[in-house]
Amino acid sequence: LAARRDLREPPGAEVADYEEYTCLYDESWRDPEVRWLLSTVPSCMIFDDHDVIDDWNTSAAWQEQIRATPWWHERIVSGLMSYWVYQHLGNLSPAELAADPLYATVRAVPDGTEALRRSAAGADADPARTRWSYQRIFGRVQLLMVDTRAARVLPEGRRAMLDDGEAAWLREKVLADPSAYDHILIGSSLPWLLPPLAHDAETWNAALCGGSRGGRWARFGEKVRRAADLEHWAAFPDSFARFTELLRRAGSGPEAPATVCVLSGDVHHAYIAEPRWPDTVPGGAPESRVLQLTCSPLHNSVPRSIRWAFRFGWSGAGRSIGRLLIRHGRTEPSPVSWSRTGGPWFGNQLMTLTLRGRNSALTLVQAKSTFRNNLLVKVLERSLTKEP
Repeated sequence: LAARRDLREPPGAEVADYEEYTCLYDESWRDPEVRWLLSTVPSCMIFDDHDVIDDWNTSAAWQEQIRATPWWHERIVSGLMSYWVYQHLGNLSPAELAADPLYATVRAVPDGTEALRRSAAGADADPARTRWSYQRIFGRVQLLMVDTRAARVLPEGRRAMLDDGEAAWLREKVLADPSAYDHILIGSSLPWLLPPLAHDAETWNAALCGGSRGGRWARFGEKVRRAADLEHWAAFPDSFARFTELLRRAGSGPEAPATVCVLSGDVHHAYIAEPRWPDTVPGGAPESRVLQLTCSPLHNSVPRSIRWAFRFGWSGAGRSIGRLLIRHGRTEPSPVSWSRTGGPWFGNQLMTLTLRGRNSALTLVQAKSTFRNNLLVKVLERSLTKEP
């Protein structure tokens, strides 16, 4: 970067334009093992914040502040351009690619840069113009990969993880034909179910930022939100409740799939969580097994203190602290409870979900180094099929 521009000028040592994003992708994917993996294993990808910038679209205040900088427009446009080239095109089926007007335009001209730039700028100005979420069908398995970054609604009082169009698309795909699928997989880069203390802290923070205890607490809440990365589904309580209800409906009825799984990463470790609906929920608990499967395969190292915090978040003491935060924030508790049924596991690891008919099995392997070899060691093998 220093060979291209003065790093004393914003954005400093971070990427600034499309060319620098291409270098970042090259550096990230250059590792021989990563290159081999991406060349031999089919992939379905979706961006999170670090594909553009840390804490991307955390809040309306964050967005207003960063849009006032002179370098942000080029950064966001370039980030979306490079994502389209390096990740999004590979997510689309052949039929979707053939019908994509931007893909046709780029292929029809010697240099598609300007066409791609106009599309990316339009997607940033009006997120409803571009849908990054997508559907893939693998026999009787439906995968829905959901954009939980660009599709956000950020103004306080209207905050939502998904805008109206995105939420309607997801609801339609999930509920369209219950008998067509044995399994429904929903990819959300951000976990739906967090350790309960983390969930309650994000819900508490969202209430403070929304003014539940006045302006002074709202300003404090915004500082905490950015410092602690409080931006998962729990930080959008209405969206969390609607998504939870959608999953319940997806797993209900005589033709429901065997499993409904939310697949996530982001949190630099792995765990399994399973919800429990109250007996009083309208419509009753789902017949399908509903699960949160979380795994960050190649990730930043997690300090011991953070590992302890993740574990504490699942404990009884952690849950008690969470209930205190909910009361202080003057907000409602979660519409569903959940428990950790696997993990947490730390380190470089791969989680594999094997689906055959209505049977489902989960395997987790971890990378272990010895004096002679690098090995993948199996630490979990479990059936996920709900017992009759």
